[in-house]
Amino acid sequence: MTIAGSRLDGVALVVGFGRGIGQQAAFSIAEAGARAIVFADMNEETAHASAEESKQYATNKQFESDVFVVNVKDEDKVGEMVDFVVSKFGRIDYAVNAAGIDNGVHTPIAETDLDNFDNIMKINTRGMLLCCRAQAAAMRKQEPKTFTSRNGSRDIGRGAIINVASANSFAGLPGKGSYTISKHACMGVTKMTGLDHAPEGIRCNAVCPVWVRTPLLDVELQRNPEVGAMISAMVPIKRAAESEEVADTITYLLSPSASYINGTSIMLDAALTTTVRLF
Repeated sequence: MTIAGSRLDGVALVVGFGRGIGQQAAFSIAEAGARAIVFADMNEETAHASAEESKQYATNKQFESDVFVVNVKDEDKVGEMVDFVVSKFGRIDYAVNAAGIDNGVHTPIAETDLDNFDNIMKINTRGMLLCCRAQAAAMRKQEPKTFTSRNGSRDIGRGAIINVASANSFAGLPGKGSYTISKHACMGVTKMTGLDHAPEGIRCNAVCPVWVRTPLLDVELQRNPEVGAMISAMVPIKRAAESEEVADTITYLLSPSASYINGTSIMLDAALTTTVRLF
């Protein structure tokens, strides 16, 4: 038996899913009972494949999936993406913003490539801001929802937004300045979205994982075994997080069970950032 508050029943927009956290978040959202999911990404082929695969996990008999091609650097296209979801499904109940890029070559601040920095900021920070802005603008026009629990009914607002940030939103790694700065800024976007729109019944939170098992990390582990040794040495439970672990946390934060959680983050780092790891 599942906790009633963990179920979802509305329309979700997942932005920038690729083959990692965002994709698995969409599958978890489908499992939790969502009525529809729109997969938004630059790669149309991958989007269609994931949209089709999501039907395997859906538990809502009326489940639908669709695709929208978007580059989060494009303000107009982001607006069109949100309009597409609302026009087709009537509202957006859940939004997950997972578009982002890594640092590339690790360099100290004194050697920072400003073109690379600007591109990272445009995608990781400005792109997230554009998504939150458009999503909140749509959600504020919707009718609020209520949830009936064993203790009665409560207002659960007009929508929930989850931003995929990083453990680097709170701590740095040598040479990873551009990415770290962008992810610190992502927490600013998250906090202000949650703060500004809480009176309108819109929640915004972030998940902040450390190393996560994605196809990209798997390739890196095969190419460079030292990365695996570093993860084992630094992470208290000796492994990277599974994408599903992050995805299930996202789904929880979207659900009625988390209706009083707003403007904050959940760190998924197995206690890595709580202390200095010397061995």
